[in-house]
Amino acid sequence: METERLLIRRFMPEDGEALFEYLSREAVVQYEPYGVFTREQAQAEAARRAGDMNFWAVCLKDTGRLIGNLFLAPGEFETWELGYVFHDYYHGKGYATEAARAMMDWLFGSGKARRIVAMCNPENTASWRLMERLGMRREGHFREKVWFRKDSDGTPIWQDTVEYAILLNEWERNRGASSSAHSKP
Repeated sequence: METERLLIRRFMPEDGEALFEYLSREAVVQYEPYGVFTREQAQAEAARRAGDMNFWAVCLKDTGRLIGNLFLAPGEFETWELGYVFHDYYHGKGYATEAARAMMDWLFGSGKARRIVAMCNPENTASWRLMERLGMRREGHFREKVWFRKDSDGTPIWQDTVEYAILLNEWERNRGASSSAHSKP
């Protein structure tokens, strides 16, 4: 899949080094359910993702450089979950929005999805703002819903979660409004 600036493709086993470049950074994984990756873990993860149809590598179209990934997994009732993780060097440049929008266009256009959801920690302002840029609406704020880490005593460190969603008809309405706003007479 191509966008103006990006190539979105399946992972390959040889993506390990590029995956390490961003998954080894605390600023990138601080809200993820895993910690920083070692080079060896990133190599193994690239090989695993190469066989996992839920993960998509996001690369710069002009250089082929892997800068992040999308996660897209089917759920019940024609609902899909969207996730994204990008190298922090590329934050604030619109790449995650461009990639997620293309993936949502593809998924809704395929007729496989009626609804797309995405979740994040409410402290991850950049993430929920991205969801809002995509036209998603906040459906809930769940208190102490998940934990990914434990404190030194072994007690779970509970985190809140906000959930966003968009329906196919909302996406079509938003895309139609966006198209007509940008169309030339």
